[in-house]
Amino acid sequence: MDLTAFTIVLFAAVLHASWNAIVKGTEDKTLTTVLVIGAAGGVSACMLPFCPLPGSSSWPFLLASVLLQILYCVLVARTYHVSDISVAYPVMRGVPPLIVAVCGVLYFDEFLSVSGWAGVGLISAGILMFAPSRRRNGGGVPPLALLNGCVIAAYTLIDAAGVRLSESPIGYTLWIYALTGSVFVGWAAATRFGELRSYTARYWHVGLIGGIGAVGSYGLVLWAMTLAPVAMVAALREVSIPVGALIGVLVLGEKFTIGKLFAICGIVTGALMIRMS
Repeated sequence: MDLTAFTIVLFAAVLHASWNAIVKGTEDKTLTTVLVIGAAGGVSACMLPFCPLPGSSSWPFLLASVLLQILYCVLVARTYHVSDISVAYPVMRGVPPLIVAVCGVLYFDEFLSVSGWAGVGLISAGILMFAPSRRRNGGGVPPLALLNGCVIAAYTLIDAAGVRLSESPIGYTLWIYALTGSVFVGWAAATRFGELRSYTARYWHVGLIGGIGAVGSYGLVLWAMTLAPVAMVAALREVSIPVGALIGVLVLGEKFTIGKLFAICGIVTGALMIRMS
């Protein structure tokens, strides 16, 4: 993978893990997710007049992505109510790279080298090693996290196709968040207006920081998908997993185990193999 694309995706991974940790570390995960996505939508709307409009052929993909992004946000908030970030986050992120890699070959005709496939496999295996290392009350893999992994794979593939048709990666990204944010905030205002108003007064700054991180992270990933195979980008962005795990340990007080150390080593090795492919 080209060094530019590699660096872009690594930085996006750090941003993504950070805004997920912000959601997990607050008292109301659903309302915090609303603030983050709402802020992302507001920032995006302010920037839209200064960016080219995505090409007309990309709009069906963009609108389909918006629907899936809304579902993703709802599932993220709900999943973090019942599972630790160190368990749920790896499951949500471990499934998509494998799905995207297979579909990338079938749909985009992007054939990876042996080292590329090995890198994708190592990253996915390393991610999934996190999940069993910490099961709450002896339970298995969280079903909501697994479902959200499939949703992530779906919108990743849709956006990979859409952004390549858009002729404006930044415009495509901003429209996704402007539409997603308005729908998501509208739903929250209609169902929990009083709570949302008081919560916003206390935590607007958290939402703003998370929103900027969300837009920046996904915008960089979509840009990278115009420079490199979607399977490699989708897998490499999951370097956010070690970052999320470290945030969970250092900031949220979650446990760190030898198993997680091996998992991190696998992910880092996979990332290096993608870089060399």
